[in-house]
Amino acid sequence: MKRLIFAVLAVMVMAVPMANAQKVNKSAIEAKLEKADAAVADAKKGTKAATWIARGKAYYEAANVATKDLFVGMSMDDMQLYLGEPIEGHPNVVVNNIVCNEWVYPWVKVYTNEHHRVVSWVTTQNIRDDKDLGKIALESFNKAYELDNNVAKKLGEDMNNLANFYKVRGNVATDFKEYLSAASDYLTAYDVQKSPAYTGEKNHDLPYIAGYLYTVDGQTNPASLEKGIAALSDALAAGYTDEKGDIYNYLYLCYYLQKDSPVRAANLERAKQVLMEGLAKFPNNDSIVEGLINIYTDSEANVGNPADLVEMVDKALERDPKNSGLWYGRGRIFYSLQDFDQAIESFKKVVEINPDDAYTWYYIGYFYVNKADAMNEEFNKRDIKSKKEWDEGQASILAVYNEALPYMEKAYEMKPEFSFVETLKALTFRLRDQEGMMEKYEMYNAIYKELQNKQ
Repeated sequence: MKRLIFAVLAVMVMAVPMANAQKVNKSAIEAKLEKADAAVADAKKGTKAATWIARGKAYYEAANVATKDLFVGMSMDDMQLYLGEPIEGHPNVVVNNIVCNEWVYPWVKVYTNEHHRVVSWVTTQNIRDDKDLGKIALESFNKAYELDNNVAKKLGEDMNNLANFYKVRGNVATDFKEYLSAASDYLTAYDVQKSPAYTGEKNHDLPYIAGYLYTVDGQTNPASLEKGIAALSDALAAGYTDEKGDIYNYLYLCYYLQKDSPVRAANLERAKQVLMEGLAKFPNNDSIVEGLINIYTDSEANVGNPADLVEMVDKALERDPKNSGLWYGRGRIFYSLQDFDQAIESFKKVVEINPDDAYTWYYIGYFYVNKADAMNEEFNKRDIKSKKEWDEGQASILAVYNEALPYMEKAYEMKPEFSFVETLKALTFRLRDQEGMMEKYEMYNAIYKELQNKQ
């Protein structure tokens, strides 16, 4: 077998004997499905839970027949053991920006990596192409439970298998960037878990993952956005939120991006409410804050004055003045509104509460730099009448640049990052005419060059 594998890799396409190829007895499976359908249609047999369970098993087996032996990470030796010899082998096929080897079987194409492990596959043939056989299996199991609630224990393994079938199929579709198929499969897996016949553990992240995929697809396919709303809302209704709270940002996007919706105004208002709910639970989520800033400053949205947003945050801070995340979000809002003084004040509160974050110290300095840049821009628009006026104006601008320096240096002292050194180099060069500043510039410039060479 191994000699065959490496022989196939040596050429672009090589045919191998069909005798050992993947075997699926399609006619026998179809006959089994027809028999199961006839049984449930029978006036007497159709009233028995066992009849519907048998039908569910038959349809699940038919849905899973092409890929039942595959799993990610499977070795090529095991792949051949269970599927037989491939019909063709295609080396160096690019899948999702990853170079893979493609192995063609009658019912599936399998992709392996450089370590000869299965990474994904695509089903190329189904028992019935016009129907989702797994969903018919679920309907059958649900009917069995409806007829007899006591069969739930008997169905435990079958329901788990069915849910896992759709989860795995969703994972594989995601690998191939087939987001709509993946999202549908994740939601079907969740439908299995929501069934009263299901007794296993429920994965409430499944509608979240599906909603995220619909959000991604919705950037170019607006029809996916409504599906995203439904999926993400299901996740929230089940009490699920991801660790960072990004679910609120994705749900906001699903409402906000529906530019041509006939209920645009209602969607924008709902988008705002979603973000506010998210901010209350995840106050340091930049995406939520940025979404609020975006929607409050969007002239089309008309959801309120940005001052209202600040008022909401300030009220929350009255209740919880030691909440560094809220102070951080407040600073981000004011920075977006170009109110640098308020942004600086907010971030200074953050370092009072949590002085160990280098980035917060850096951003205080960064806000001072932005304030000085804005002052400089306005100053250059003025009609300067005298040298005295020029010198006084420049002195006030340089004073603000000077205020930035200790915060930037504090950040670098805590975390000697390349970006911090780069900013310090530029800042000290701007201040080079001041006493001792040229020496600092030379020091930071030397460090900058050293770090740059290491990159």
